[in-house]
Amino acid sequence: MASHNEFGKEAELLAEKWLLEKGYEILFRNWRHSHYEIDIVALKNNVLHVIEVKARRSDYFGNPEESVTRKKFKSLQKAADEFLFLHPEYHFLQYDILAITCLKNKVPEFFLIEDFYC
Repeated sequence: MASHNEFGKEAELLAEKWLLEKGYEILFRNWRHSHYEIDIVALKNNVLHVIEVKARRSDYFGNPEESVTRKKFKSLQKAADEFLFLHPEYHFLQYDILAITCLKNKVPEFFLIEDFYC
C-alpha cells in the first residue's frame, strides 16, 4: 500500500477516536455506494453527520480543509443522498469537514468545520 494511503487510513482512525471523545457515535467508516464514498457517518444529538476527513503532514500546500473542492462536495452530497435513501430513519443531516494536521514531532491538530456547504 502506498504511504499516502496508509497515512489516510491512520488519519481516519485518529478522526474516529477524536470524534468519539467529542460525543459522536460512529455509524460507518468508509461507507460506499457505487463510486461514492463517505469517510465517516456519525450521529450526535439526533443529527446525522456526513464527515469528510482531510489530513496533511505539512502546511506546504495549505491547510487540509482547503482541499475540499466543489466537485468533492457534490460527490459527498450524492453519497449522502444514497445513504439517506437506504436509511430513511434519519431526518437531520449535516456536512462536516474534519481537518487534521500532523506535523513531525508534534501532536496532531484537529479542526472541525461544522455544517459545511459549498
